[in-house]
Amino acid sequence: MPGTRKLGRATSHRTAMLRGLVTFFLEKGKIETTATRAKEVQALAEKMITIAKEDTLANKRLVMSFVTKENVTHKLFTEIAPKYADRNGGYTRVTKLGPRRGDAAEMAILELI
Repeated sequence: MPGTRKLGRATSHRTAMLRGLVTFFLEKGKIETTATRAKEVQALAEKMITIAKEDTLANKRLVMSFVTKENVTHKLFTEIAPKYADRNGGYTRVTKLGPRRGDAAEMAILELI
């Protein structure tokens, strides 16, 4: 279930950080971050893709309430979601990279399949 990890942040800071990461991920298709953040972003991004598979005004408003850029929402509904129309989940993949040099945090790459 998304949202169970606190990530060492206050609620408002965590929400803003995850919204930014999900927006950047959907815009670029790939993101490198820590493994725990990648798992949280994966859950939220897959939810956004699932919502966008049905192109209705209500679903556009739901996605726009979370994604911070309007052009990313347009890309999600026109390019990303139709690609996964016949798939029931598993749109993203987390690949672990190993420890980060500075603080040995486990790093990972999150990408669209």
